[in-house]
Amino acid sequence: MRPLNLLAFLLFLAGAVWALTRSERAVRDIQATYYQWLTPFLTAGSSMEVKARSFLDEVQSSKELEAEIETMRAEYDRLRLVEAEAQNLEEENARLRRDLDFQKRMEFKATAVRVIRRQPTTWWQTVDIDRGAESGVSLHQPVVADGGLVGKVDRVGKEGVSSVILLTDEACQVSVKIEGTPEVGILSGQRGQYEGGPRLRLRFLSTKARISPGTRVFTTGRGGLFPANVLVGTVESVVPGLLDSEALVRPSVDFTDLSTVFLLPAVTQ
Repeated sequence: MRPLNLLAFLLFLAGAVWALTRSERAVRDIQATYYQWLTPFLTAGSSMEVKARSFLDEVQSSKELEAEIETMRAEYDRLRLVEAEAQNLEEENARLRRDLDFQKRMEFKATAVRVIRRQPTTWWQTVDIDRGAESGVSLHQPVVADGGLVGKVDRVGKEGVSSVILLTDEACQVSVKIEGTPEVGILSGQRGQYEGGPRLRLRFLSTKARISPGTRVFTTGRGGLFPANVLVGTVESVVPGLLDSEALVRPSVDFTDLSTVFLLPAVTQ
């Protein structure tokens, strides 16, 4: 034992012996003085214990609150998924109702088909549909959607898949007329002209063509591929030329969102 510790122990022992040899009254006075001196420390210790217990209770409450928040967050995420699924179903039902209404309004017998594949590299050129030769699909069969002309079948598969060339492809050419005017021309897509949505090129208009923006454009029925009077779009602008004029046409079909299209009977030539 270190000398300093030994000295402190001896002093404590001497004090204790001295206190025990005193009279009862003196012992009580010593005890009272001792407790009076010790009371602040006991009070402080009790206060610290209360605070410590309060802190532990708060920690426990915080853990329980955190667990509840995590549970609520998980439930919120689940409800968001349910809401998203419900919204998707609602949009799908609305789309199906529009397609059914369009099919009823068609003057031709139309067969609804689904677009099942669309390649990013040919997004504005072709789509694949879920019908093939076994379903009676024929080459060059006209394809429409709610809004107007989509294109024509350019490849008939034997395993329930066929390909449709879209009106926005420059290789798809259609004879059209401009509503309220004697103007007729050839409409086709434009390569690489897709910023802000695809536009169609209408060529071979007369040099004196007077066409207002917003005028509708319809098929003429010439050429034996497409039936007459199918809407293809509206005129955006006209550029006069020396030999003929050209117009820029906005398609009436939303080619960014093709899910259901309709096959029309092949035109009898």
